[in-house]
Amino acid sequence: MDKQELGAFLRSRRERLTPEDVGLPSGPRRRTPGLRREEVAVLAHISTEYYIRLEQGRAPWPSGEVLAGLAGALRLTDAESDHLHVLAGSAPVRTGLHRRDVRPSILALLERLPQTAAFVTSAVFEVLAWNDLAAALMGDFASQDRNLARRVFLGPPLLSGVSDTAEFRHHAVMRLRATLARYPADPAVTGLIDELRADQDFARLWDRHDVQAAPTLTKTFRHPVVGPITVDCDSLALTDRDQYLVLYSAPVGSPAAEALEFLGVLGATVG
Repeated sequence: MDKQELGAFLRSRRERLTPEDVGLPSGPRRRTPGLRREEVAVLAHISTEYYIRLEQGRAPWPSGEVLAGLAGALRLTDAESDHLHVLAGSAPVRTGLHRRDVRPSILALLERLPQTAAFVTSAVFEVLAWNDLAAALMGDFASQDRNLARRVFLGPPLLSGVSDTAEFRHHAVMRLRATLARYPADPAVTGLIDELRADQDFARLWDRHDVQAAPTLTKTFRHPVVGPITVDCDSLALTDRDQYLVLYSAPVGSPAAEALEFLGVLGATVG
């Protein structure tokens, strides 16, 4: 149980709600944002004193019933509820290191996707494997920092700039927070987060304690050779290794498909 992180997460979820969100009257003007602690306690069917101790990181291990009550009181999504259970120590936590070895079948699949830019990322956004079209679109990962989270916050930027940098930054922070909950003892995870927290934008997003990212359906790259190119974006979870297979493709016959085809011929030498 990570008491301090649990308390910070509860506080962040409480402060984002209004009384109207949970069916309570707003009452007199409030000095602080969000629900009051006593209001959350009533909604969760626990004592105010116990809830205060939870936020302060001083309470003992909460039961499953208490966690369910808190999830309902704070209107948590499924992803947020799962994160709450991980922080409370009531869900399996991977205490080892996150995996960086890619299944041979996935490596072979990358090469069987000639019209799709495809790559595999680790739980901390490190690009572990990629095909030639991904290198042509984004730059040759073999000769540069392969961690996408580090690059979007600290640089250098990818060969092809993207139009949704702010969206990806938010997405990266949310996934890294969930990753830290699963691998709290992995120095590669904790070290990366410590490094990124020196960036003001990362620190601001990190302190929001968000854990559920909306799916990114399209992504627009600004390539130095073919110019703007908007592709469909699909991210498939490889759950056995806590990795993601990311696919950038385009409808047959579209300008984006023609640009990808040209890049496939041109190869990664443009980077």
